Amino acid sequence: MDDNIKTQLEAAAFKRLVHHFQTHTDVQNIDLMLLADFCRNCLAKWYVEAAKDQDVEITYEQAREMIYGMPYKEWQTKYQREATPEQLAAFEDKMKAKL
Repeated sequence: MDDNIKTQLEAAAFKRLVHHFQTHTDVQNIDLMLLADFCRNCLAKWYVEAAKDQDVEITYEQAREMIYGMPYKEWQTKYQREATPEQLAAFEDKMKAKL
């Protein structure tokens, strides 16, 4: 497989992942962090890093809007639920384990 086709396939898979996250708003970021060790915000950060590698300027907020499909504050208002004490404790434990 040549590099161009590989890049096109990777881009298509990424677009599908982003679309999946945009349409499955019931999946909370904290759940993603606990289960997969990444979330929508991580994808936005990776997007910004990739843009910098290509000398393209994009802000973190612009990248988050691309990942969330709307401004982040709007997504928070519409879909983000408060994390449970159990989720917060599990997240804290996970972060401590990384140190």
